[in-house]
Amino acid sequence: MTATDDKTIVRDYFNATGFDRWRRIYGDGEVNKVQLDIRTGHQQTVDTLLRWLQEDGNLAGLTICDAGCGVGSLSIPLAEAGAIVFASDISEKMVAEAKTRAEASLGNSQNLTFAVQDLESLSGRYHTVVCLDVLIHYPQDKAADMIRHLSDLAESRLILSFAPKTLCYSLLKKVGEFFPGPSKTTRAYLHSEAEIVKILEALGWSIQRRAMTKTRFYFSRMLEATKEN
Repeated sequence: MTATDDKTIVRDYFNATGFDRWRRIYGDGEVNKVQLDIRTGHQQTVDTLLRWLQEDGNLAGLTICDAGCGVGSLSIPLAEAGAIVFASDISEKMVAEAKTRAEASLGNSQNLTFAVQDLESLSGRYHTVVCLDVLIHYPQDKAADMIRHLSDLAESRLILSFAPKTLCYSLLKKVGEFFPGPSKTTRAYLHSEAEIVKILEALGWSIQRRAMTKTRFYFSRMLEATKEN
């Protein structure tokens, strides 16, 4: 399967059955135990990132690109805090849901702009570029290309999260592949943290903060990289 095929599958999934599933997971309604666990883990990742940015004390007015924004779980609180946010997602339905949630929380705020775009077509320059829980959908070589592209958009900071490739998580992934079902519609790619760091450092970035979120069914390593202007 080619990287292009992966992108098409991801787009189709999140515009169809995947949209309803993940809208529930990223909402506050009733879900099953596995979905609740994933919701909790993802929210922990978002909360950690928000805490990092708030600790810096300069969030108001900061330009931020939220690449792969989903239903706006990160974009909306960033805009509420005064950041100027450009948020995009490959899924038209996800972006529509994010707009609905943003309007309910922010009204007609000028701080938040949404667009239906894949990572490769993003353009512009932003102080901070964030890409949370997106690389899991793409193999290592394609992920490397996307990191390089996101790097070109970021002036001062690039924040990524990904499912780390370790022996334990690789075994869990193998076990999961034995149990196909209707919810298994996209491939899940694990990424070596050392390789991600190597790519970032080759592009002139320095790792500043790291975090690991781990629940029963959700695991995500987050890296904050910065560079001197």
